[in-house]
Amino acid sequence: MFHVSGFLGGERDYSKLKGDTGPLVYPAGFLYIYSAIQYVTGGQVYPAQVLFGLLYMVNLGMVLFIYLKTDVLPLWALCLLSLSKRVHSIFVLRLFNDCFATTLFHASLISFLYQKWHLGLIIFSGAVSVKMNVLLFAPPLLLLLMKAMDISGVISAGLGAALVQILLGLPFLLTHPVEYLSKAFNLGRVFIHFWSVNFKFVPEPVFVSKGFALFLLAAHLILLATFAHYRWCRHEGGLCSLLHSKLVQMKLKISCLSSFALRPFNNHNSNPRVLRTEHIATTMFVGNFIGIVFARSLHYQFYSWYFYSLPYLLWRTPFPTWLRLILFVIVEFCWNVFPSNDYSSILLLGAHLTILAGLWLAPPEYPYVEGTNQKTANIEKKSS
Repeated sequence: MFHVSGFLGGERDYSKLKGDTGPLVYPAGFLYIYSAIQYVTGGQVYPAQVLFGLLYMVNLGMVLFIYLKTDVLPLWALCLLSLSKRVHSIFVLRLFNDCFATTLFHASLISFLYQKWHLGLIIFSGAVSVKMNVLLFAPPLLLLLMKAMDISGVISAGLGAALVQILLGLPFLLTHPVEYLSKAFNLGRVFIHFWSVNFKFVPEPVFVSKGFALFLLAAHLILLATFAHYRWCRHEGGLCSLLHSKLVQMKLKISCLSSFALRPFNNHNSNPRVLRTEHIATTMFVGNFIGIVFARSLHYQFYSWYFYSLPYLLWRTPFPTWLRLILFVIVEFCWNVFPSNDYSSILLLGAHLTILAGLWLAPPEYPYVEGTNQKTANIEKKSS
């Protein structure tokens, strides 16, 4: 509310928007949402809690829809999605902006499940404008876009997402662009060691060091590339094969702009393929989870970044049900230890790595809806 008051008072310099919690470090979407909350609630806590309670139910409804759409969990296991004491606190007691970012992401994921990639990216960009953690989904999302569309489609969808960021940040970009970009999209922040839930056992000098940050970043990127090559793109021949095919497709499209005779051939090869809902959800959730495992610091509100995908991830592993439930309980327990300690953070990291190993051992699902290419070919034959 301190940040919002400065914004509503006419301040457009992000470096001057400060409050009891420190300087403003979120993009412009955060300001617009919390300005609306202040207007609706008058800045009072209880009405805001009621509002966040409704947001919690809307978000849970969308998550349940995603789970039913993908059909990965048995129905009885869906109750796990409403059993987290920490997530209830994040939504209804703490009123964090992570709640809005998470809800918007789930709305974008529903659009992706229906192959509405342009609309989904617009909503996804809106989620990023509330909190940048949503960018952890960006690498797997880019991979899915490349599978589902040709290069021109990927570029146009990306431009739509960029336009959202420009329009939302326009009042600040027109007046103090450097301050806005450096504060709202600061990727180099160092979090306080005391609040770390996942790496509390790491000595503070190591925790804040640049070397530790670079190690985690390298591990993050290597794991993303490894999963992309050997799991998410296995049926395309690997990540390099997918990239090569897209490059060839782009060259053909450029050459066909000046060659009418080859244009039908180009159209046939650039037809998008329909991705299976399970492949979309798995790729997005696993990609985000890899980022979670190697995040330098997870604060308590960050649990909302991946809690709603946790049952899905557990049921994608080859583990028996009893082990899945034990891992779920361990993760929830660690997030409810306050303040975190060496033992809880080691236990959480161990649970994360166990889940990650299980996801690696799981056989990759076939990514495409069967028969889509044949249907496209039949339509082309009829039209000709």
